[in-house]
Amino acid sequence: MFGSFAACNAIDLSIMPGEIHALLGENGAGKSTLVKMLFGVLAPTSGQIFWQGKPVSIPSPNAARRLGIGMVFQHFSLFEALTVAENIALSMDPTVSLSKIADEAAELSRAYGLPLDPNSHVADLSVGERQRIEIVRALLQNPRLIILDEPTSVLTPQEADRLFETLEKLKSEGRSVLYISHRLEEVQRICDRATVLRHGKVTGACDPRRETPASLARMMVGSDVAAVTNAGTGAKGEVELEARNLTVAARTPFAVSLKGVNLTVRAGEVLAIAGVAGNGQSELFDALSGEFPVVDDEAVRIRRKPSGRAGITARRLMGAGFVPEERHGHAAVSALPLSDNLVLARCQSDRKAFIGGGVLGLIRQQAVKSASKRICAAMDVRKSGEDPAAGSLSGGNLQKFIVGRELDRQPTVLIVNQPTWGVDAGAASRIRQALVDLAKSGSAVLVISQDLDEIFEVATDIAVISEGRLSPAYPAGDLTREKIGLLMGGMHGDGGAAHAH
Repeated sequence: MFGSFAACNAIDLSIMPGEIHALLGENGAGKSTLVKMLFGVLAPTSGQIFWQGKPVSIPSPNAARRLGIGMVFQHFSLFEALTVAENIALSMDPTVSLSKIADEAAELSRAYGLPLDPNSHVADLSVGERQRIEIVRALLQNPRLIILDEPTSVLTPQEADRLFETLEKLKSEGRSVLYISHRLEEVQRICDRATVLRHGKVTGACDPRRETPASLARMMVGSDVAAVTNAGTGAKGEVELEARNLTVAARTPFAVSLKGVNLTVRAGEVLAIAGVAGNGQSELFDALSGEFPVVDDEAVRIRRKPSGRAGITARRLMGAGFVPEERHGHAAVSALPLSDNLVLARCQSDRKAFIGGGVLGLIRQQAVKSASKRICAAMDVRKSGEDPAAGSLSGGNLQKFIVGRELDRQPTVLIVNQPTWGVDAGAASRIRQALVDLAKSGSAVLVISQDLDEIFEVATDIAVISEGRLSPAYPAGDLTREKIGLLMGGMHGDGGAAHAH
């Protein structure tokens, strides 16, 4: 219970030995709360957890590990300046020597097909390799149950295949896996059973192999999820966004340098940039949005005007809109109501609409409230009151508001980083359709995404970023998931890897 709100309400769930069990549900359905109770992060208000047939209390993650429950969270908890072995040692018995932990980690990583060098520094590793550390760390505790939260959201298709082989091996040893994912094709492929949550209650259970992604989505949402219709956007217009030999040095020891990035996005086009997290996506967004302007004014051009040295507000006034990856604290101030968040993002670009005349320039509250209402209606933002704090919305609903806030301006150029990160099927479908529709109306849209399903749904053209370098853009119809996976792994240029003519 959170106040009078029950995040999980009388949930019955059983996981069998040697089973991969999917836990499905929309954002805010109660999945995270449930697994945090199983892993000792939260205490249940009522009800009972049984472990191997006996009632147990799980007061902490250490208690969960002692029972035989391991968990790999969606957001990793690794220290970049430490080695693989040092990171693993932090959650192990302090009396065991570091060299013994390194040897055990190396042996276990080989046995489960999760190659790792225990002496590598985490800062030098890809996101896929970092996830292997988390899984190896959990496996070294010899768990009977492993909980995985969105494990493939940061992996290339090839890395995901390798993970699935590891899960099959765990299953063959009689271990159990509780698998949380929004990627329903994966759930169909590897899970034996699925439990579906909606509004904190179990609404169904099924054998996912007998379902379709559409029927699983219907169980999660309670209604059919609209398919994204992208019949191509027809004729492309003028180049509205351009990067010319965009080169940016890394700002921190753990950032990625951009190396000679070239791209063009025309009116009517959705250019999607694929890549595994940590390959320069954030740095590219910062340079294109003006969050960190660059020295060379010609390196970024918006609506054919040199803009490299311009800041965010100047670029917004040129007709550009931006949606950063991080919702809380970056795209929105969690403690402020939605209307204030709207004013913060648009008080300059919509000054006449939102700010009254006179010396003080008072905010036109009525205009702001009606714009906020319009955005919420257009994007189906579900909220607890008329103008609640941004932080009170579920992740998916806040993301719909943030995307809607930019779309409401009808920007000529829209740059979006991870548009549906951690967002459920219904919200993702609405956001993706809105991006496609904006391009169809004649805007230039740049989408940076790690989700290949999303990329194929929205893109007219696709490029891949790897280690700060951007591949040429290819028509979306010329690429397969496998070819994008090769480019994600750093295979640049033509080299036969990307063309499928």
